[in-house]
Amino acid sequence: MEGERARSAHTVRAYLADVESLLGFAVAEGVQELGQLQLGSLRRWLGAQSESGMARATLARRAATARSFTGWALREELIGTDPAVRLQAPKRDKSLPGVLQQQQIARMVDDLNTAAADGGPMALRNRAMVELLYATGIRVGELAGLDIDDLDPDRRTLRVVGKGNKERTVPFGVPAAVAVDDWLRRGRPAVVTAASGPALFLGVRGNRVDPRQVRAVVNKLLQALGDTSATGPHALRHSAATHLLDGGADLRAVQEILGHSSLATTQIYTHVSVDRLRKSYQQAHPRA
Repeated sequence: MEGERARSAHTVRAYLADVESLLGFAVAEGVQELGQLQLGSLRRWLGAQSESGMARATLARRAATARSFTGWALREELIGTDPAVRLQAPKRDKSLPGVLQQQQIARMVDDLNTAAADGGPMALRNRAMVELLYATGIRVGELAGLDIDDLDPDRRTLRVVGKGNKERTVPFGVPAAVAVDDWLRRGRPAVVTAASGPALFLGVRGNRVDPRQVRAVVNKLLQALGDTSATGPHALRHSAATHLLDGGADLRAVQEILGHSSLATTQIYTHVSVDRLRKSYQQAHPRA
């Protein structure tokens, strides 16, 4: 997965944990060799987790793990037949992602601007990170992986390496450009060390910022709003996509910006927009 499919370290860890769970369940059922693994065991493994209340999205991933693992075992001639060929996964819930209103984004930015006015390097960094997350809709891991050379300030574009090592170019607006420039001029030089390398965003000790640090910053800002259930940097990604579509952006353009391999993934944001439209209709139309 890591070498051939270029999956992230987080995804590899999740799949390894799934395989350990599967094999542990099989051993408990009396399976002693990989060749003894059968479709029934795989189905009972998923069924037991479903009964324990596991989310459908996680069950779907675990079914995919089982298929990938047994497919690999077959290619390596560790088993004679693939028991997961007919293993079906539950469909993922089509829940609408948490989205911030534009007024909430504005309040968040106001708080960031107030903090950055004091000139502290971390305040300047936080403003630049949040502005860039919302302006581009990039993932938190993509943000943490940015280097200074990935920025093209003249064209206001960003080179992003996404899932599967796929590269894309994403535009961003003037507020994000100003915030990032402020961080590079006044914030980054105050914390940079010999170990910083080309990393765009740094932690207090000068190392490349960790995605967990970014999540902590965004969660604190969202909690301070007090009127949203949205959590984490992905809420900014969801919000950017929805606001682009609400503003009339083409669906395929949004797909390219977000780095989705399938248009179907991007279409969930049209459901968000339609849901908002329906609520507005019900509130305003006299015969709704």
